[in-house]
Amino acid sequence: MDASLEKIADPTLAEMGKNLKEAMRMLEESPRRTEEENGKKPASEDIPGPLQGSGQDMVSILQLVQNLMHGDEDEEPQSTRIQNIGEQGHMALLGHSLGAYISTLDKEKLRKLTTRILSDTTLWLRRIFRYENGCAYFHEEEREGLAKICRLAIHSRYEDFVVDGFNVLYNKKPVIYLSAAARPGLGQYLCNQLGLPFPCLCRVPCNTMFGSQHQMDVAFLEKLIKDDVERGRLPLLLVANAGTAAVGHTDKIGRLKELCEQYSIWLHVEGVNLATLALGYVSSSVLAATKCDSMTLTPGLWLGLPAVPAVTLYKHDDPALTLVAGLTSNKPADKLRALPLWLSLQYLGLDGIVERIKHACQLSQRLQESLKKVDHIKILVEDELSSPVVVFRFFQELPASDSAFKAVPVSSIAPAAVGRERHSCDALNRWLGEQLKQLVPQCGLTVIDLEVDGTCVRFSPLMTAEVLGTRGEDVDQLITCIHSKLPVLTYTLQLREEFKQEVEGTAGLLYVDDPNWPGIGVVRYEHANDDDTSLKSDPEGEKIHTGLLKKLNELESDLTFKIGPEYKSMKSCIYIGMASDDVDVSELVETIAVTAREIEENSRLLENMTEVVRKGIQEAQVQLQKANEERLLEEGVLRQIPVVGSVLNWFSPVQASQKGRSFNLTAGSLESTEYTYVHKVQGTGVTPPPTPLGTRSKQRLPGQKPFKRSLRGSDAVSETSSVSHIEDLEKVEQLSSGLEHDNLEAHSPEQPPRAADLTARQTEALQNKAQHQEDDHSQVEELERLR
Repeated sequence: MDASLEKIADPTLAEMGKNLKEAMRMLEESPRRTEEENGKKPASEDIPGPLQGSGQDMVSILQLVQNLMHGDEDEEPQSTRIQNIGEQGHMALLGHSLGAYISTLDKEKLRKLTTRILSDTTLWLRRIFRYENGCAYFHEEEREGLAKICRLAIHSRYEDFVVDGFNVLYNKKPVIYLSAAARPGLGQYLCNQLGLPFPCLCRVPCNTMFGSQHQMDVAFLEKLIKDDVERGRLPLLLVANAGTAAVGHTDKIGRLKELCEQYSIWLHVEGVNLATLALGYVSSSVLAATKCDSMTLTPGLWLGLPAVPAVTLYKHDDPALTLVAGLTSNKPADKLRALPLWLSLQYLGLDGIVERIKHACQLSQRLQESLKKVDHIKILVEDELSSPVVVFRFFQELPASDSAFKAVPVSSIAPAAVGRERHSCDALNRWLGEQLKQLVPQCGLTVIDLEVDGTCVRFSPLMTAEVLGTRGEDVDQLITCIHSKLPVLTYTLQLREEFKQEVEGTAGLLYVDDPNWPGIGVVRYEHANDDDTSLKSDPEGEKIHTGLLKKLNELESDLTFKIGPEYKSMKSCIYIGMASDDVDVSELVETIAVTAREIEENSRLLENMTEVVRKGIQEAQVQLQKANEERLLEEGVLRQIPVVGSVLNWFSPVQASQKGRSFNLTAGSLESTEYTYVHKVQGTGVTPPPTPLGTRSKQRLPGQKPFKRSLRGSDAVSETSSVSHIEDLEKVEQLSSGLEHDNLEAHSPEQPPRAADLTARQTEALQNKAQHQEDDHSQVEELERLR
């Protein structure tokens, strides 16, 4: 590129291209330099300061911009970092710098240059997207073009609007029709820009009985138009979708065009599917958009071009009205908005533009065909293979044995049950979307919430493929990740109801219904002082749940546990995560109950320890004082005198028994030390109560993690034991028969062998074998308990 810049005759343009290249190199290499500096950035760079009087050079200013752009990347997730852009992005950025330079030319040169740029860009876009005999309006805000079109429609339908203003609108109110599937906030934006009240908007519902749930109901729209005409209103404009903002559905634009021509309504079309007009094969529903009155295109998003304006193509013959509506302008600065797109389109060429759009459509079709073969995955847009948007979600069919849902109509099912099932699936789909976004970031997935279908995952490569560099291998990796996550979703959804029943049947545990939690469930331990009516935070309960979380994490199971406030209150709860394998829910719930109860008892013991020790000390002091008084009465007063007592003790020694006291913390009482002095061994005192164990605690196999069901392993062990036991019986029988044969040969007919002796040998052998097995089983249990 340096050699190409040297061929430019204008030194300003050459210097501009060189500076832009150097600036982009510095900004794109800044993340590597930031990692090398290891956070050595001064803390004062983010603080605004006074303007320096001497000024700074370009390198210092770019260094400041670099630090402001990438200074906080260590605190931000990877997905929010700025993506590197290619040469086509540099061309778009060069257009903004070049526009500032062109604006300094004399008026005549500036007029010729801006007219050429505007004419070329309009002609190229019209031919690429098959929109004949139209004009173009370039705008930064994507919705601005529609607002200008609404102004043009108002001026066209209300001839006296320029003179009488809003008095004309008051006598005959305009009506703007929007689909229920339109992007959020579009109607409010139009009313704010046009100064119209909200009753001028008419929301057209989508199909409810026949057709797609995301397509505009044409029959209902016609009924609304007739009602407005009868009320003296003026149907002004209809906004149709060629690819809705959420799922990429295309309205029946052909029928909508016929309806608009019948009632003289302006038809405006927008959506991502308009990009497919550049391809060789276009579906009939999208191709009908070329006959509409206006359409909005976003080539910058489709082609991965930064800072490129959106374009609104429209058809109108009156230049005066377009000038009044703001669609045309005589200002050179307004015409220069097309300069970045003019440069980028020339750099890519027609083949490059078509190839990028075709690549995005192929990625979406590849994902859609692969998802059709995956169980428990529902695709929302199955009938539109040409749509570059794929929206899918995980679903679980009701079990066939569930007659409650089969025999009763859907309308009579309890709304609470339907709502709980809907929230559960939404939480699981939200978890699935977040997991896929982390595992395959190159696909640019987004998690969306739809009014009818709930939470879904959207793949729109037309908007992200060029920026993220999405390839076919990334789509295959996405399918692999979906396959790996499906068992987790299935196990979790199946174990939820079992977990709820186990918790509700366990004393001391309360099941918390949190619709936003994607895991197995949420449980709260109710301690002795727990107030069910209060919604405030509970310090004692928070302490117990914190200790419970620590104990559960120490078990090193495959489940994840976290602590957090309850869904409807501030009380602490234990949140149990997704299940990657079959989980023994009964063992899990009982472990939680037993552990929480043990933590509560230990905490109570520590809280009462101070009081118990204080009372024990007071009792010990009383008993010591009483013992001193008894010794005084037993030995007499004279023996307490220092000199006299020594003489008396020498002549007449006193054989006093040593009495002491020890404080048993476990029992909370004083005990005599007589046993210690007699037997010379420290007494154990009262044995502490054993730690409560679950009645369902089972013996785990070597390497088996907690809360795992091992039905197959248990069957194998029992089967092995049975086989070994049968083999032992066969050996004993063989031994018995052999001994019987020997005895028959050794004894004479007059002395037959004693059957009682043989039976005793068999019985003794079996008893010894059973005793060995019991000893081995006891040793295994002892090792498990010690571990």
